Amino acid sequence: MSLIPSIFKAYDIRGLSPGEIDEAGVDRVSRALCQIYKPKTIVIGRDMRATSPILTNALVEAFRSSGVSIVDIGLCSTPVFNFAMGEGGSKYDLGVMITASHNPAKYNGLKLVEAGPLPIGQGSGMEELRDLACSAAVFETSSTRGEYTQDEGAIKRYIDRVLERADLPKDLPPVRLAIDAGNGMSGHVLPELFRRLPSIDVAKLYWELDGTFPHHEANPIKPENVKDLQALVRQDSFLFGVVPDGDSDRIGFVDETGEQIPGDILTALFAQEILATHPGGRVLFDIRSSWSVPEVILEAGGVPEMCRPGHALIKRHMHETGAVFAGELAMHYFFIDFWNCEASELALLLLLRRVIREEKPLSQIWKPLQRYVHSGEINFTVASPVDAVKKIADQYRAEATTISEIDGVRLEFRSKENPAGDWWFNVRPSNTEPVLRLNLEARTKEEMEKRREELTKKILEIK
Repeated sequence: MSLIPSIFKAYDIRGLSPGEIDEAGVDRVSRALCQIYKPKTIVIGRDMRATSPILTNALVEAFRSSGVSIVDIGLCSTPVFNFAMGEGGSKYDLGVMITASHNPAKYNGLKLVEAGPLPIGQGSGMEELRDLACSAAVFETSSTRGEYTQDEGAIKRYIDRVLERADLPKDLPPVRLAIDAGNGMSGHVLPELFRRLPSIDVAKLYWELDGTFPHHEANPIKPENVKDLQALVRQDSFLFGVVPDGDSDRIGFVDETGEQIPGDILTALFAQEILATHPGGRVLFDIRSSWSVPEVILEAGGVPEMCRPGHALIKRHMHETGAVFAGELAMHYFFIDFWNCEASELALLLLLRRVIREEKPLSQIWKPLQRYVHSGEINFTVASPVDAVKKIADQYRAEATTISEIDGVRLEFRSKENPAGDWWFNVRPSNTEPVLRLNLEARTKEEMEKRREELTKKILEIK
């Protein structure tokens, strides 16, 4: 099969498997990586998808026949994979995680990192890799075969670090949590965590590994994927509910009433916790986030900085700026103590620690941080998302009081005469799908709904 350039995304390689990604395609990607980066040792991990074992075998053979040694950590979440890369330091040159993250069952893919771990993505090597792998280049086989070793302790060591950084009270009281693992990799990692926290009683939804996702997609952003967890939380007494995505690098939460907490508000909440131990630190929040987020960061003594969304972009941005934490509307949370990578189990324990410390329901902790009315992300299918961004921006640019173009365009509208009418919107082309994404926020529900209807109409009118 010839590789098609479109599977090389901004943050990873992802496509239909089988179909767009098979053993032959993985072989070419592996050999192109070897030619560009000249690695000596590579870490590989995989999720539970049906084609992951097949793609793993192809990776191992391609790398070893290129003279590269392999450290295989087996079934793991993406945070565990990133931990293994970070822990290994300079002894690991590259890492490949076989996963399609939250995508439906028919997809698979590769997340690529170099030593650091630093993601290989848009603007940081993905274009060169795409061009070489999709070319007619012939790759040589090495006369020396690389070694193959297995590391079966990565999950345990990852949980060691999570518990150390979470700093839970020694006399942890008995609590009840509900967790929907969505048949994804959290169901493989969380047992090790809760084995060490016996006072926590966990109600388990869909912890069996199953790459066909028989109950729902493992994507906490979509409301329909959280309904089972919300129903469970509402029918019984739980401190809160937890819903990771398929490879566990994103994590969502519902409070004790079953209401899902927006990802940007969780960014603000976690920033408060991180800044308590990293005073004055820089905190990144993505361009879709509420005005509440930088306000809370400032109040907690931190330095807020807006950034582009996308895990590969944010990790490099943290590395360049020395940020101590970053969060996305899409529920990725990045920690300096985990080499600027996601650590979903740490996020879970930080939230648990906060609720126990404050001795009040989670709803009473997060709702005061939500100071404005956000639309949530709305997707539109348009002929050209890039052209649509320009057309919408041109209609509003003259009225804007603040303009940011770090991803699409974010236009803010503030008025000293009528602050109740303040609002903002962001329109951007998706980096993973052929759609236009809209986020907007206002001080009141009435203003938000009015502006949402207005923008929706304008977007749908675009030819």
